[in-house]
Amino acid sequence: MLARVAIGSLAKARQAASLCPSALLQRSFATDAESHDDFKPKHAAPAAAGSVEDQIKASIAKDKVHVFMKGTPDAPQCGFSRMACVVLNAYGVRFGATNVLADPAIREGIKAFTSWPTIPQVFVNGEFIGGCDILMGMHDKNELEPLLEPIRKEQAAAAKK
Repeated sequence: MLARVAIGSLAKARQAASLCPSALLQRSFATDAESHDDFKPKHAAPAAAGSVEDQIKASIAKDKVHVFMKGTPDAPQCGFSRMACVVLNAYGVRFGATNVLADPAIREGIKAFTSWPTIPQVFVNGEFIGGCDILMGMHDKNELEPLLEPIRKEQAAAAKK
């Protein structure tokens, strides 16, 4: 009896799915190959030469510490980006961030700019430091504090003004 009810419910679900408005819409539209050019997907024109590099340089210059990461500091989208934020927060420095997931041109552009294949990418005083692994290595060797302490003090003094 239970098997009959389950089979009957499955048949009703299939029938309802065949009458679903989205299924009807999908059947009524032609495939991309058959549709008119006006209805095919459009792609944005590529950015002007140098503009991605200019955006990257502007982001780096804007902040004493800047991270190109997946997601945002409040909502990192990968563990390595999250760890970079955790480390920088532990040292008490404020940092800017660029979400590379929001702009594929920036995501690829930063890799070309630094010749470094992975994200996140950390810059301190305009200089490329490395990714999460380099940041953690510097922390382990006590090399990060001498680099970040002057920035933290400067930011603290500026906040008092």
